[in-house]
Amino acid sequence: MLSLLAATAAASEPIQWAELGLRPYLFEIGSFQLRYYSLAYLFAILFAYWHLSKMIKSPGAPMAQRHADDLFFYCTLGVIVGGRLGYAAFYQPDLFGGVELFQLWNGGMSFHGGVIGVLVAISWVAWRGALNWLRVCDYIAVNVPIGYMLGRIANFINGELYGRPVEGDLAWAMVFPGGGEIARHPSQLYQAGLEGLLLGVLLIALFWTTRARYRAGLLVGLFTIGMGAGRFVNEFFREPDAHLAYRVAETGLSQGQWLSLPMIAVGVAVMIYALIQPPVGGKSVSSKPQAA
Repeated sequence: MLSLLAATAAASEPIQWAELGLRPYLFEIGSFQLRYYSLAYLFAILFAYWHLSKMIKSPGAPMAQRHADDLFFYCTLGVIVGGRLGYAAFYQPDLFGGVELFQLWNGGMSFHGGVIGVLVAISWVAWRGALNWLRVCDYIAVNVPIGYMLGRIANFINGELYGRPVEGDLAWAMVFPGGGEIARHPSQLYQAGLEGLLLGVLLIALFWTTRARYRAGLLVGLFTIGMGAGRFVNEFFREPDAHLAYRVAETGLSQGQWLSLPMIAVGVAVMIYALIQPPVGGKSVSSKPQAA
């Protein structure tokens, strides 16, 4: 990243991504490569598990450690399965019926599909443990943006999912491999900063410094609005998938923007519900197994 900052400061011409010394893997042994995208998923999951374990030790937690352990497994499964199936359903339906659907290493994961997968996982764990579903969603939502940030940084390191061509002068405009000799927005970094870092810091601060955790649905509602609005704005800078460019030409909005609009609407509805309901009590869920 230091090379990126130096290049930005000195740039009179677009920055050449290829000259930043980036590569998609940390190291390789034979045909095996430890890719940054895989590391992003790994560190996102580990951070979420660590932070959630700290959160449930605070007063008023809606779950115990055993529930966090179950969520760790099922949400990880939900992100992977939901993200891949969502990508196929929303962006590339021709993947269904072929082995390419299972080739995750070739890329193609949908954030919206991942959200659906996580919601299914939370629903399963909440139903089995007789937990307050909305409050469990609050606790999970706080941990998602940091993982999202890591994923978008990995996209930048891979030189993929780059932005639209820049109009006029922009000090940090970049030329990406595969994007032609055209200066483009590094939209991966925009998303990492807005939907990732900024939203993550806001949610974590609200959890630890306010009583937002006692308003069932407030944090997940804010998360949903923030993710939907951030994605909607950033799609103006992100290059649409080639096979879905017609959607922008026909409607003026990208597929990602159309998928973000219902997210914003749902988030607003959940926040309104959270604010008109009385706050929940401060009784925590016991970490001891229930007697048979």
